[in-house]
Amino acid sequence: MFRIGRWQVAAPAVLAPMAGVTDRPFRVLARRLGAGLAASEMITSDVRLWNSRKSRQRMNHDGEPEPRVVQLAGAEPEPLAEAARRNVDLGAQVIDINMGCPAKKVCNRLCGSALLQDEPLVARLLEAVVAAVAPAGVPVTLKTRTGWDREHRNAVRVARIAEASGIAAIALHGRTRMDFYEGEAEYETIREVKSAVRIPVIANGDVDSPRKAREVLDFTGADGVMLGRAAHGAPWIFRDVNGLLTEGRTPPPLSRPEVRDIVLAHLESIYAFHGEDSGLRIARKHLGWYSELLGHEAREARRSMMAADSTSAQFACTREQLQGWVGAAA
Repeated sequence: MFRIGRWQVAAPAVLAPMAGVTDRPFRVLARRLGAGLAASEMITSDVRLWNSRKSRQRMNHDGEPEPRVVQLAGAEPEPLAEAARRNVDLGAQVIDINMGCPAKKVCNRLCGSALLQDEPLVARLLEAVVAAVAPAGVPVTLKTRTGWDREHRNAVRVARIAEASGIAAIALHGRTRMDFYEGEAEYETIREVKSAVRIPVIANGDVDSPRKAREVLDFTGADGVMLGRAAHGAPWIFRDVNGLLTEGRTPPPLSRPEVRDIVLAHLESIYAFHGEDSGLRIARKHLGWYSELLGHEAREARRSMMAADSTSAQFACTREQLQGWVGAAA
């Protein structure tokens, strides 16, 4: 366990913020299945863009367990600080700053991991946000990468800047921006960062099983692990990882009926939150991942679920596929 400001994080495995994935329904589900934290999808610091339905939904925390973590991206201190203040007013209890996103459309605006090329700006941004939300007692965290490219790994310097700026914890992805998500994550830099600072460090990158999480923590000395892609279609991975890390053993696998109920409840929460049109489309992404549960029948099941033209048809089709899967093991 570790602390972020006044918040005790009771489980060492946390959910990574992912655009198009970690909406409120998925965050609530991940937390229910054991994730110690679950940050929102990235929100721009440009408040002029907050009038869209998508932006408003990203700032909707109704029914979300505490602490509610909101991730922000920006390249100018005062707008980023103002965005942080406004999100605290809307219910954010932890502000996370994105300096790790490798997407071109983000980096081209000198946001995300592009900021790693300008360490003085990193300091100004972090100091401004920390000062903006300090009166409300809200801690600020940083999500970042090992550097812009392999020739310029500066994560240790950035971590020291972050600690000096008042950042409460750092999540570090073991790749540079130029690596995107290719190749294997490296953990040597994460170990160096953990040795260089006193604030909590969360290791991110290629943690896809309880065993891998244990190996990464043992090697880096990090305080926790952050899982992203490994949670696609398997949000219950948090109970498994945390079981090994906190109790020394993974819990028994969920039964097929339990998995069926989790998937169907997730669909219902997507429909309720996003509505008919968006709900149908967003659910397809998750169903593409969930369909892998069905083994050799996955391709045909995916095709039928994707072809559904309404949420009711999609739900009925998914329920039928999963019920057949449950029955096959009876």
